Amino acid sequence: MKELKKEAMFNKDFNSLIEVMQEFSTEEKCIAHLEELYWEGVPVSPFAPQAKVYRSKNGNQYICGVTKKKFTVLNGTMFHGTHIPLVKWFCAIFLVISHKKGISSAQLARDLGGISQKSAWLMLMKIRTALGIENNNDLEGIVEADESFYGGKNKNRHADKKVKNSQGRSFKDKTPILGLIERGGKMTAVVVKDTKRETIQPIIKRFVAKGSTLITDDWMGYDGINSHVNHYSIKHSDKGYKHDFGKEIHTNNIEGAWKIMKNSLRDMYNSVSRAKLHFYLDEFVFRYNTRKMQSGERFNYLLLNSNVRIKYKDLCSS
Repeated sequence: MKELKKEAMFNKDFNSLIEVMQEFSTEEKCIAHLEELYWEGVPVSPFAPQAKVYRSKNGNQYICGVTKKKFTVLNGTMFHGTHIPLVKWFCAIFLVISHKKGISSAQLARDLGGISQKSAWLMLMKIRTALGIENNNDLEGIVEADESFYGGKNKNRHADKKVKNSQGRSFKDKTPILGLIERGGKMTAVVVKDTKRETIQPIIKRFVAKGSTLITDDWMGYDGINSHVNHYSIKHSDKGYKHDFGKEIHTNNIEGAWKIMKNSLRDMYNSVSRAKLHFYLDEFVFRYNTRKMQSGERFNYLLLNSNVRIKYKDLCSS
């Protein structure tokens, strides 16, 4: 993960889409911004980073002094090979990170104009792939953990679409998720195959520092985790209670995060498949973890970590 530079030009705030369009009104301005963000104005070859680089006569292209291959600042990024103008990409990124509940591909296609819903969907999925930089964080101190299940409520389904024996913790028709939130810090959320002890405890041990305080509900999947952390479990009927170390024992933060996430997915999208859910989780976690950043800082932070590649055929096959 690349850290954001602190210079004023990279922390400039954008209060509206209009300001983004004014700042990056041409392809050349977008390219120049990416070159400064990635290279600090000094081109680096993606083929041989230590090689001398020459500017090509063809616009924004450069030539690697070792391999003699041509490249641009877009090589290796989600913009590489795109036929959609960077101006629209920058606008799409701003819309995704600014809307609290995200944006649908149909709405993005209408907002940008001149692109299909299919192209807008691919743009969103590429952006969500980059948003994954803020998931999978190392956590410490006081950490709240909770499992959730994403999917429609059985009671709201038509009689011929109800799933039998899907009450409680059954996830026959839902996708289980494990979430971890550091008090006053960041969140990590992972799609899991089930909520058994052998599934969730290795994830907790991976992301939560040994010796931290872990607060959960009384699900038996957490039994035995106290060999790694100081574990406190609660029953929701107890409404939270206090222990010797003086901190209130509750899982309000992680439960509140689940509520926001589910409301966002329900209100914005017709459906999210089990195979694609982790992309939407990454988007939500990014928005949660960067909530204290100004929009301009968040915008550049994502651009700086846009060196991800994913193809349409790979998305469709998953």
